[in-house]
Amino acid sequence: MNSVLVIGGGIVGLATSLKLLERHPFARLTLLEKETRLAQHQSTHNSGVLHCGLYYKPGSLKARLAVEGIREMVAFCRAHDIPHEICGKLVVATEEDELPRLDELLRRGSANGLNGLRRLDGDELRKIEPHASGIAAIHVPEEGIVDYRAVCDAMAHEIQRRGGRIVTDAAVHALSHNAGEWTAESSAGEFSAELLINTAGLHCDRVSQLAGEQREVRIVPFRGEYYRLAATAAHLVRHLIYPVPDPAFPFLGVHFTRMIGGGIEAGPNAVLAFAREGYRLRDVNLRDLADAIFFPGLWRFLRKYPGMAFTELFQSLSRDRFCHALQRLVPELRPADLAPGGAGVRAQAMTPQGELVQDFHILVRERALHVLNAPSPAATASLAIGAHIAGMV
Repeated sequence: MNSVLVIGGGIVGLATSLKLLERHPFARLTLLEKETRLAQHQSTHNSGVLHCGLYYKPGSLKARLAVEGIREMVAFCRAHDIPHEICGKLVVATEEDELPRLDELLRRGSANGLNGLRRLDGDELRKIEPHASGIAAIHVPEEGIVDYRAVCDAMAHEIQRRGGRIVTDAAVHALSHNAGEWTAESSAGEFSAELLINTAGLHCDRVSQLAGEQREVRIVPFRGEYYRLAATAAHLVRHLIYPVPDPAFPFLGVHFTRMIGGGIEAGPNAVLAFAREGYRLRDVNLRDLADAIFFPGLWRFLRKYPGMAFTELFQSLSRDRFCHALQRLVPELRPADLAPGGAGVRAQAMTPQGELVQDFHILVRERALHVLNAPSPAATASLAIGAHIAGMV
């Protein structure tokens, strides 16, 4: 491999570029990013959590790379003096019917190779989190929090130090493959290379289509909204507090997160966004909206989860309803304790049958790799994902 073109300057594109240059130090690597600054979307619009692989099916790519990824990410943070903290997480069961699912999480985490997992009863839970409500919990000591903006900046510095080229304001609008070489036409000019790697996140399916692929899976954007706890309520949460996932609900559910810069964040919900970069309810992009509305998979998804769609939208519009969902974990919380926080948009791949793609999904073609599904824990696992892609190359 003499030259490579990476499209998408989020954390996965940065980590992939870095790992490629580590493995192929003499390669000519160019990374194209459409924004004026790197990592402007999913990479830095998230909860800042270091996820260690508790939830994921043993043997899946997501499980393996999450476990490898958190350990490599922590080492990277230490090497580059990036703010992070391994503060631990509690996954809390509040009802009897959640106990079998809690035990399954413990089994999965152990099978995935996590260290120090402990099942706690209600009294043991409250020794760690005095204000949490629950009858049992799993303590996950390896999880933590980090400044992902600092991570991305450090990765970019390392890429350039190793000879890689980063071009911003370079939105790709056409791709062609001739005589063993890819050419990208972008708003910053033409760029060519032998190998194409698509890590375009919220737009990865469209970039793959530019490269001649059929969009069998489609990116459907879900906005996750957060509240911040008022300083007077911050004492209610000491670590990370998560619910036991509900199998009837395709997302994780609202939870509490300590932030690396201080304070506590609560959320996110999961609301269908009207724009792939729609961080507010009123953000509408007609192309993105039409793309979702005319995709049969979305309507099949909504028919399967009608209650979820309504509940999440209602919570988005009502602070009281959002607080009610959070009170399952911390009953003392009141609506007045919540102030509007940030928001992110999850690039979730969906099949035409309306199923969410659960595992990381990488499409391999001649001289091209397309990362078509890399939701959470992709930020934590980014260095492991990058190493995996470099190995595939």
